[in-house]
Amino acid sequence: MDALRLIWKPNGFIIAFLQRASETLHLRTERVNLLPKSLNTCRGPGRPRQLDTSEREAIIIDAAERVILSHGLGGASMAAIAQEAGMSKRTLYEVFESRAALFATVVRRIRNKVTRTLTENELELPLAERLRLLLTPAREKFTDLLPLAILRAVIVEADRQPDLVREFLQEGPHALHGMVRLELDRAVARGEVRISDTENAARLMADMAHGNAIEHLVSPEPACERQRAYDLRLDLAIRVFLGGIGEAD
Repeated sequence: MDALRLIWKPNGFIIAFLQRASETLHLRTERVNLLPKSLNTCRGPGRPRQLDTSEREAIIIDAAERVILSHGLGGASMAAIAQEAGMSKRTLYEVFESRAALFATVVRRIRNKVTRTLTENELELPLAERLRLLLTPAREKFTDLLPLAILRAVIVEADRQPDLVREFLQEGPHALHGMVRLELDRAVARGEVRISDTENAARLMADMAHGNAIEHLVSPEPACERQRAYDLRLDLAIRVFLGGIGEAD
């Protein structure tokens, strides 16, 4: 009889039990919600998330840079880079049609640390300021060992791998010269300076700014000293350049 009362009485055992169970469940839910989303969410047994092309490209370029630094350009085969990237060679060739194309992208990334495209507002600055912005590298360029490693590798492999040398020149020095020449042509059109041969003038300006590559190869300075020396040389190079090769207004 007492058992029946517990079952049927509205405020008896069953109601008390359900209330307690509800409170316990609510408390557990609050504790779960305090966890990071990554721990709250359970992935199904399906395939992992597929990387898009830009993500795969970044992973491959990072792997190529590591392989070049550790094994040189000669050891940077597509098989070695694929292994370093944790991908198959087939995946590499889906992103980059050839080893030369991959190498060109690596050099292009380095060039983007050495120079950059000017913004619309920066294009309105005087020529000296535009050249300074254009030729001022990112700060991390001075601590990055990869540019010198690639330059050494290109010199060593020049005879055996002429296609890679062409990519290096096209995406590296020649592209930089082209960016400087574009700014000189803009300055000539605006009447800021008079230069008859902007192509060779651009080469000269870039060479003056970056100094002697042989010195960097055989006797590299600490990053802080290289950065300080570069800033001083760039200012002097711009003054000498504008005062010598052209007639600045």
